[in-house]
Amino acid sequence: QVQLVESGGGSVQAGGSLRLSCVASGSTIFSTCMGWFRQAPGKEREGVAAMYIGAGADGGSTHYADSVKGRFTISHDNAKNTVHLQMNSLKPEDAAMYYCAARPVSVCGYSWSFGYNYNYWGQGTQVTVSS
Repeated sequence: QVQLVESGGGSVQAGGSLRLSCVASGSTIFSTCMGWFRQAPGKEREGVAAMYIGAGADGGSTHYADSVKGRFTISHDNAKNTVHLQMNSLKPEDAAMYYCAARPVSVCGYSWSFGYNYNYWGQGTQVTVSS
């Protein structure tokens, strides 16, 4: 069983930056696909980024939604069992509740952005971007 707790959300102006963190407890997140998702009011949940944390050729591989490529970076702090999402050049359309999710698998793969594939979820952290 993995417990996930997000932090780092807040309110910024367009063009600003935020760094979200997701701390995992209860189990190591090694051999796990860790994803970040977001959901804005009235919109469907969407996958933002994912990273496979594990050994082998896929270890450290990352995936991004087209809408955030070049602006967001997902990273992992192994010692702290934590995943980060660095968000730069934020836009008003990035405003949403951001969720961290974990999926114990051998690779993230093409299905990284499908939330129903993930087993564990955090409670979310709110990101507000003003224009």
